[in-house]
Parts: sequence; structure tokens; C-alpha cells
Amino acid sequence: MTDAPSTPAQLTAETLSEALPYIQRYAGRTIVIKYGGHAMVDEALSEAFARDVVLLKHLGANPVIVHGGGPQIAKLLERLGIQSEFRDGLRVTDDATMEAVEMVLSGPINKSIVRAINAAGGKAVGLSGSDGDLMRVTKATRTTRDETSEIEKVVDLGYVGEPDKIDISVLNALMESEKAIIPVIAPVGVGEDDRRYNVNADTAAGAIAAALQAKRLLLLTDVSGVLDKEGSLLRDIRRDRVEGLMADGTITGGMIPKLETAAKAVNMGVGGAVILDGRARHALLMELFTEHGAGTIVY
Repeated sequence: MTDAPSTPAQLTAETLSEALPYIQRYAGRTIVIKYGGHAMVDEALSEAFARDVVLLKHLGANPVIVHGGGPQIAKLLERLGIQSEFRDGLRVTDDATMEAVEMVLSGPINKSIVRAINAAGGKAVGLSGSDGDLMRVTKATRTTRDETSEIEKVVDLGYVGEPDKIDISVLNALMESEKAIIPVIAPVGVGEDDRRYNVNADTAAGAIAAALQAKRLLLLTDVSGVLDKEGSLLRDIRRDRVEGLMADGTITGGMIPKLETAAKAVNMGVGGAVILDGRARHALLMELFTEHGAGTIVY
């Protein structure tokens, strides 16, 4: 006697049953998610993301969202007639640019994510790295070498910061409250001069994940993960292989800072950092609750 074809209800039940070991793995553990790229500007993907975050919370995990907003910042700066300049992938940030950055990150972007999560049945609260002294930063600098003289000089990036101290008390208070609140964080920090600083969202997420000793750091991007020289997805990378992959040209361009962030987070105690495609529906759930995941894990 052959088994009858599975009904949709049976397939759903089987999927939930197969996910049990993974649900148990992440119950009570913190998952820091850097949210940005195409997933933020596509309405259907944004709604799916919010539902997945709420599901994570109901399954016992503690999601913490850190979001970017580069395209939205660029649009506002263009409307205001403020020219953008980038050095090593970082936006040079003067006073006028910083006003626009904070206006966008702590305003419409942050609140739209909070509203989406709340609409999906969760309880989210928006804050920035300057709230509750969450993220103290040092002024970021870069050096450049003059090709003629070979002399290195420091490049002033303006109000761009690197995370220095993370105070997780406000995050713990939110996550441990009776309402099980989901923090949604805009990457704006405070410097020693008590000025606001723009912080790269990947970098901020990595620092927050390390401070929380998160089980996973998930970096949502617009690519499927880290690819080898033949274009095939690398499912996992040991943290001590990252420098070698950069040196031999396997990893180039914008993937370099993401992998550096992932490796640094793992070195500081994060259980694993995953680079995955935020354009894929339910990428978070596929990564966390299926056998092969959905991106590249640095471990």
C-alpha cells in the first residue's frame, strides 16, 4: 500500500515538525538582524520581513533590528541640494548632512519598520544609538597614500563614527519587559564631544551583536551571500579564512566590509554571522530553521 499524497495541511505540519530542533536552538537566544537594501524598499518584502520577525519572537527568540537607509538619505540630500561624497564606502558627513541622516534614519525609516512589526502582531519600539547612551562612538578616520610622494595622510570623514562602547541595559529592559518588546535601532551614535555621528549599519549591528553575545548576526544584503571565483555560493567560512579570501581576490568591493564585520563579531563571541539575500522571501526563517540555511555563515 502506497502513502496517499500529502495534503497542504500535512506538508505544513511536517515543515513545523522538522523545524523543532532549530526552534529549540534559538529559544531564549538573541538574534541581531541588520535590515537594509532592496528588502526595505519593496513593500511586499517589508511586510514579509515584519511577519518573520514577529514569528521569531513568538518562537522564543529575541530579535533586535538595526537598519540602514542609504538610498533614502541620498534622496533627501538630493532634494536639499546637498552633494554627497564617499570615501572607502563611507559617506563624508558634515553638519548639514548629519541633520539629514538623523532626520531620515531616526524618523520615517525607523518608524515605518516599527509600524510594520506592530501591524504584524508584534510590539516594537524605535530608538537610535543616542538613546539611553546605547552607542558611544569614536570619530572614524581613514588614510590615503599619495601615489607620487608615497606619503600617507589622514582623511577627515566628518561626523562618521566607529562604535566604541555599547550599553545594552536599555535593550535588555525592552526585551525582558512583560510586553516582550522588539528594539528597532537607527545607527546614530554619540561621540566624546557629545555630538551625533553617522555609523555604518553593518558595523553598528556587529558591535551590538557582540555586546549582546548574540547567537546569530544576520546581515541582509542584495546578493545571495559570498560567492567563490566561479560564482558558486560559499555556505560557510571559518573566521580565520576571511583575510586569505580577501588577499586572493575571492572577496572584493562591498563584500569586504561585511565579511570584516562578520569575522570581528564572531571573534568577539557571536555564535555565527550570516550574510544572506534579503530579496528572498522568508530568508530569515530559511536561514535559522532549515538544515542548509540561506546564505554564507562565518563561524
